[in-house]
Amino acid sequence: MPAPSTDALHAALATVNDPEIKKPITELGMVDAVDTTEDGHVQVTVLLTVAGCPMKDTITREVTAAVGGVEGVTGVDVRLGVMSDEQRGALKNQLRGGQAEKEVPFARPDSLTTVYAVASGKGGVGKSSVTVNLAAALAEEGLRVGVVDADIYGFSVPRMLGVTQQPTQVDDMILPPVAEPSGVKVISIGMFVPGNQPVVWRGPMLHRAVQQFLADVYWGDLDILLLDLPPGTGDIAISVAQLLPSSELIIVTTPQQAAAEVAERAGSIALQTHQRIAGVVENMSWLELPDGTRQELFGSGGGQSVADSLSRAIGAQVPLLGQVPLDVALREGGDTGSPVVMTQPDSPAAAALRGVARQLARRGRGLAGRKLGITPTLQR
Repeated sequence: MPAPSTDALHAALATVNDPEIKKPITELGMVDAVDTTEDGHVQVTVLLTVAGCPMKDTITREVTAAVGGVEGVTGVDVRLGVMSDEQRGALKNQLRGGQAEKEVPFARPDSLTTVYAVASGKGGVGKSSVTVNLAAALAEEGLRVGVVDADIYGFSVPRMLGVTQQPTQVDDMILPPVAEPSGVKVISIGMFVPGNQPVVWRGPMLHRAVQQFLADVYWGDLDILLLDLPPGTGDIAISVAQLLPSSELIIVTTPQQAAAEVAERAGSIALQTHQRIAGVVENMSWLELPDGTRQELFGSGGGQSVADSLSRAIGAQVPLLGQVPLDVALREGGDTGSPVVMTQPDSPAAAALRGVARQLARRGRGLAGRKLGITPTLQR
């Protein structure tokens, strides 16, 4: 049997993506050498972005499988090295596409990523549960999705999405972990805090944390970015409006009138920040009983009340995107890191959340920054 060709080996390696960057290792300059003996044994040297890369076993396994499938290969030996400072610098420049290092890519005029900031007036209304399930549902619609856990004091998104690995840092660029099997990219301050220690920061530190999550993290080409905001209209809500002026708000409330009144205040921040309100999600709307009837434990009408009030306040239609019933499966999914929209897609809560996600997905990517292929002509 003839020895495998160099072209065939490189073609096989081009099918292996870096698990974090989601691009071929050949394109990223990670393949340092490919050596083949006369009897078909191949040795591949792969350069990791950092020493102790948490995904090195995955890379080794996938390189072995890809090269082992090439005709004429009798054995595969994968050796791991580490990129030099110069190689890491070249990789950073390649990934950033030449843009300024501290620039927030989603704030660029030509950004095609739709950014939703999920807000609530008060805590305990299920804002984080809504965020992670919308992220997973949008990913199932075929969209590339990222989530920023911007609730610095009350971070919970990593647990709810089942993310346990730490981010990888390439110099001052952070590669966010990816939730499996949804493929959602996630970043949270909880990934940088040992144990379950509290974060005790004031305004400037909070702003800096959000800025780093947006500018220092390599998100790649996302269709949708979701930010799980803390309750209320404090420092982080203001920072997000400043850093991402084109972001849209999704307001989460419960049917209870007391909660709805507070949610209206959270939505009314759009009048001062000039953000658009994408809509309202009413959570804990009712409990479906075994006989098919509904028990409205927290009253009714809160979500529609918030949508109507915000419509009047901003002078534009704010839709009620959906009503999510109380569902034990939703709570269990958050505790186990398995979003209910993936594990029990036909459950009442999952069906409602997938309905909201479909409405957001249908809106598609923004036209801002797109080249329309139109050349202006001058009339004489």
